[in-house]
Amino acid sequence: MNFASLKLAEVAQKLACRLEGDPAAEITGVAGLEYAAPGQLTFLANRKYFPLLRTTRASAVLVEEGVALKRDPGLPPLTALRTANPYLAFAHAIDLFYQPPRYAPGIHPTAVVAASARIGAGAHIGPYCYVDEEAVIGKNAVLHSFVTIYRGAQIGDDFFAHSQVVVREFCRLGHRVILQNGAVIGADGFGYARQAGGAWYKMAQAGPAVLEDDVEVQANSCVDRATVGETRIGRGSKLDDLVVVGHASHIGQNVMLCGHVGLAGSTKVGDNCILAGRVGSAGHLTIGDGTIVTAQSGVPHDIPPKSVYSGYPAVENKQWLKTTAALNRLPELQRRVRELEELVREALATRHAATPPSET
Repeated sequence: MNFASLKLAEVAQKLACRLEGDPAAEITGVAGLEYAAPGQLTFLANRKYFPLLRTTRASAVLVEEGVALKRDPGLPPLTALRTANPYLAFAHAIDLFYQPPRYAPGIHPTAVVAASARIGAGAHIGPYCYVDEEAVIGKNAVLHSFVTIYRGAQIGDDFFAHSQVVVREFCRLGHRVILQNGAVIGADGFGYARQAGGAWYKMAQAGPAVLEDDVEVQANSCVDRATVGETRIGRGSKLDDLVVVGHASHIGQNVMLCGHVGLAGSTKVGDNCILAGRVGSAGHLTIGDGTIVTAQSGVPHDIPPKSVYSGYPAVENKQWLKTTAALNRLPELQRRVRELEELVREALATRHAATPPSET
């Protein structure tokens, strides 16, 4: 919902943009190019959507320098807010016009908080939450509803846990951590030792999961605890929905793990990496700093820093593109091989027919 109305001059000032157009125009909200209405601010960050600039009904658009704002006949001119990073500016614009719900400090009557738990000032503990013995939660935390914090967990300031979140025993979370619905931090790692006769012996998962400051974990994702040592998610990293981080894995700072990524135990991912949707890794390997692994790739071995890898088994992206191009041509190549084989057979038959019997 939109709760504010601002002049374009104010919007440009707050977003540090260069304004081209009417500074007195009213902006009441934000929307995408295709769905924006008069009075709304939109953005262009992907040139794929450039044609929509001709037809959008928005009053203003966040665009890079040099982008021409051509319009279809009969449509009003479009005001430009020039910026080097329209997508980031749009993210800040949302903050100007959207007010998230606020939660008053206090503990709901249905919540259960152990006597030895320590809750910081300004915290909101919602309905049916449970905070176990010796748990520590910092200032201004929000536990929405049905959130469970196990014994001895330590959580920093400005924590936000949406409903159905679980933080297991002795896990440690930094400041400004956000856990979306159903996220589980510190569930048992997948650790078993085979016994004589083939039965599996469950190994105790003694090491906690550690989330550093400014980590966000999206819905129904899990960061497993370690058999020994710890599982660690570095500062500023973001985990999308349905991500699994296996026991004793170490994820660097500002890493993006997109939907359905699965990392087997003891995987190490360096700083500033992006693993796109449905990437999977074998365990006990290292992905170097600044690496991108494209969607649906499988990583069976170490990857050097600042690389782009694709496919299964994952190889350098340029090699994968060449392989994919060749694969797409396989039917044509098969046809050409069959034709060449037929020509060879015909040539051999002709030669054999033309050879005198005395020479055979």
